[in-house]
Amino acid sequence: MQTFPENDTPILVIDDDTGLLTSIHAVLVSAGFPEPALLSDGRQALDLIAKHDFHLVLLDLMMPDIDGMAILKAIKTRFPHVECVVFTAVDDVETAIEAIRHGAFDYLVKGLNNEKLVITLNHALERYSLRQERTLLTQRQNFTDLRHPEAFQSLITQDNAMARVFRQVESVAPTDYSVLISGESGTGKEMLAKVIHRLSNRAETPFLPVNMAAFSGSLFEDEFFGHAKGAYTNAVGEKKGFLEEAQGGSLFLDEITELDLALQGKLLRVIEEKELYRLGSTRLRSVDVRFIAATNRDIQVEIAEGRFRADLFYRLNTCTISLPPLRERRGDILPLASHFLNVHAALNGKSITDLTPELAERLQSYDFPGNVRELQNMIASAVLVEGTDKLQLQSVGIPLGQPGVEASETTLFSLSEMERRHIQTVLDATRGDRARAAEILGINLSTVYRKIKRYGI
Repeated sequence: MQTFPENDTPILVIDDDTGLLTSIHAVLVSAGFPEPALLSDGRQALDLIAKHDFHLVLLDLMMPDIDGMAILKAIKTRFPHVECVVFTAVDDVETAIEAIRHGAFDYLVKGLNNEKLVITLNHALERYSLRQERTLLTQRQNFTDLRHPEAFQSLITQDNAMARVFRQVESVAPTDYSVLISGESGTGKEMLAKVIHRLSNRAETPFLPVNMAAFSGSLFEDEFFGHAKGAYTNAVGEKKGFLEEAQGGSLFLDEITELDLALQGKLLRVIEEKELYRLGSTRLRSVDVRFIAATNRDIQVEIAEGRFRADLFYRLNTCTISLPPLRERRGDILPLASHFLNVHAALNGKSITDLTPELAERLQSYDFPGNVRELQNMIASAVLVEGTDKLQLQSVGIPLGQPGVEASETTLFSLSEMERRHIQTVLDATRGDRARAAEILGINLSTVYRKIKRYGI
């Protein structure tokens, strides 16, 4: 028996008992793991591992045609990065010690409860991810090392900190792993999620971004699960929810930590069971969706303080990618500023070709609490008021401090005050056109009205 899922998988299970293979397959899929590859002839194991990017091998030590311990030794010799969990019908301490001495992550006894198996495999995959991340951190990464540089063309960067991020993306994208992208607001988490989707086996299927902060109560269930005709008073027809709309593709859950705690359990059930009921329907529908989540918060703090479910975190966190803030990749500031200048000058029919040296110097010394989004908005609004062929320092609405002078209380502002001043600058430049201001600021028109009211603009 040799079966492979349609999509690439990080897990290979080897056992001569085909019935057990089928059982393990069902346990792993129901627990939210990517569908594993199954192999009943251990003699083919090394050839398969050489051809596929497996992260974890679950290996039976007692097989009729080949010694499982010998396979373990060979795997750890030829493919030391692959994690191995061994299991056998015999609970033997000496065998367990030998297996671990030869590199096994853990030793399990057949017939154990499924929860122990799931926890062990989760921990083994976490160690694989940590080792890979450590390797990326200790090795200098270059953009020339990328296998698919064309997939990242929408992300303007020259800083090697992003080369490391791109390598992580290339590693995880072909799998069906759930991915958690962490990073401050404005760092480009959704753009990175789109690249993961483009490089995946689901590239020809839908990519659906959803802002989780926008949903609560029955609205969440209706939007995510959909409804049947007559489910409630205004349900005049059937409606697909986000999960069905993204069927076969990727669902991007932005600001996942903003989802109400009571609703996190409903989302968890769908991820675990891969099925749902529309509101008002008794028909069970299957869900085939890859989940990519993002947060700008420290999710471990959210879990510790009881605002986010640990079990949901583990379902979404098969792989974590951390996007560094713009202040930690200053090599990207001027390339991004030039790119945004070209874009917004063209949009506004202006012949502004460059940044003045004074502005370029000031941009590079600024910390950009709003990251790439703040830089784009800053350049966009400055282009509107600029009257020369070069973008001047005085055209930039946000105070960046005085050149050659250490920052003091007179040149530092709270983030909310900086936002108020920036919105005011954009509204002045657009002569009060709030729709145009919303477009430049990259926010909804309703958000513009709300902020105008909040700041008394």
